[in-house]
Amino acid sequence: MMAQATHPQSTTTLPLAMARRLWRAFSLGRVFSALMLLGMLVPQTSHLDSVLTNFSWFLGGLYLILTCAAWLLLRNHPPGQQWGLAWVATLALEVGIISLVQLLQLWQPGGTLHFSPLLALPILAAACLGNLRMALATTASVTLLLLGGYALAALDGLPNGWELTVQVATVCAGYFAVAFLTHHLAQRLGWQERLARRHHRLARSQEEINTLIIDRLTEGVLVVDSSLQIQQANPAACQLLGGDCKPPMALNQRPAWQPLGELVLQALSTGQSQDARLQLVEANLPPVGLYVRVWPSDHSTDDGLQGSEHPFLSEDSQYTAPATQFLVFLEDLRQLEARLRTEKMAAMGRMSAAVAHEIRNPLAAISQANALLAEDITDPAQQRLVHMVAANAQRIAHTIEDVLDIARVQQQIQHSPSIGLALDEVVSTIWREWQAQDSAQRQGRCHLDCPGSVAFDSEHLRRIIVNLLDNAQRYAQPDASGHKQLWLGTGRQRNGRAWVQVWSSGPEIEASMQNHLFEPFFSSHSRSSGLGLFICRELCQRHGASLRYHRQACPGQPEGPAGNAFTLRFAHSSPAARGQTGALFTASD
Repeated sequence: MMAQATHPQSTTTLPLAMARRLWRAFSLGRVFSALMLLGMLVPQTSHLDSVLTNFSWFLGGLYLILTCAAWLLLRNHPPGQQWGLAWVATLALEVGIISLVQLLQLWQPGGTLHFSPLLALPILAAACLGNLRMALATTASVTLLLLGGYALAALDGLPNGWELTVQVATVCAGYFAVAFLTHHLAQRLGWQERLARRHHRLARSQEEINTLIIDRLTEGVLVVDSSLQIQQANPAACQLLGGDCKPPMALNQRPAWQPLGELVLQALSTGQSQDARLQLVEANLPPVGLYVRVWPSDHSTDDGLQGSEHPFLSEDSQYTAPATQFLVFLEDLRQLEARLRTEKMAAMGRMSAAVAHEIRNPLAAISQANALLAEDITDPAQQRLVHMVAANAQRIAHTIEDVLDIARVQQQIQHSPSIGLALDEVVSTIWREWQAQDSAQRQGRCHLDCPGSVAFDSEHLRRIIVNLLDNAQRYAQPDASGHKQLWLGTGRQRNGRAWVQVWSSGPEIEASMQNHLFEPFFSSHSRSSGLGLFICRELCQRHGASLRYHRQACPGQPEGPAGNAFTLRFAHSSPAARGQTGALFTASD
């Protein structure tokens, strides 16, 4: 089965493009054949029989007209591989006219011209564009016409008639061999062209896929040759290198890229892959940290030819192997370190959860013993120590609860369906309860302007808003008047999505920290477990919502200073009724 799939068959149809090229070549060749026939008749015009000569000229002129018409009208329309009217008309006229002109020479005294070589063209056309049966039939018709004509001429007393008949028979036998071999060569060439076209399509498809993948990679990819010339570069690489790095750029064109070029040269000298952490320093710009990996390509050849031994080069030429290319991967060092840190923290989190289970029982015993000691101690100094033990034990207990809370939240997420909640009513209740816990410190404004319901779990929404309010109260900084500004509000976007936002005054969170706000165990505060925002994001994703941080002015004071805002956007739901005035709550409500 494999052998049949990889070898051409005699009945294989030629590719249309190849058939058109061959047909155009044969059509033009017929025109030249007709001109050659007329040119060969010119010397005989003056001394041979005028009637036969004129008839030969008539046939030659007719042949030229027909071939020119076929070339003008049908050169882009090759006939099919099977017998048809186009094939019969073309072969019959061509073979008939040339054979008749050749036979007329036999009855002219002194006619010595041989037009039989012109019959090779229709035989080749049938062998290349038709099937084998058509090619052999065309050759057989030529053979019968020529042998029949020469045999009759020999019987009629043609000098050396039988010798000429034997010569014609030999030529016709050669025609059969040429037709057979030409047909099989044409079929093999057609099979090779189809195979090449299929491989070309596969290569183009693979190239498009590779280009799409490389262009979409967040990791920078460069293809560099041994002269440090950049052959290819994806958009991520240009962004990491801080400018245009498309060909014909080179790594030695910019001083900041010198460490990168040196690493490529090191891979060239050793022939092995290299990796390093590099700092690219541009003038008046902060340094860019990159983790670079360089992989050399393998250009081993198997032709065994060196120098002038190459068959396609002259003796003066020197054969040079293709230049070694290097695949250079660039990765932002900050993102790499952040990913490693996240993986480490996730592993630490799993370990911490296991340790937390073991700490809870001893901690409970310590807290209980400390409470019993507090009942019997009256010395103020010792009471302070007891209170210190109790406070730190409570702090440890809160940390343990935060660590164990991740597993609980995952369990809750799987069993907490989204239900319709009256958003303004739920947020108003959460705000009042949160503020009532410490009304002196928890000052702020609550503006509700989202009538209607949202799909969420009430306990999950309470947990998210309380966590955001606690963070806003903890990290907010006083304004010029010495007061911390805090704002909680709801609303609905034009596309119908409801939102809840917690805003607080203070400086912008550093850019290096913004990318890790929602990672587990990440916190800028030494007394925080760094799990609050991570749990909030997990709860939001369960209900199809999103939680984002951004910098903006207070919604209640658009002209005021910018602050830090965390916005919870709910999943799409049916639009609520509009036109109602939102309720405004302040600290005194």
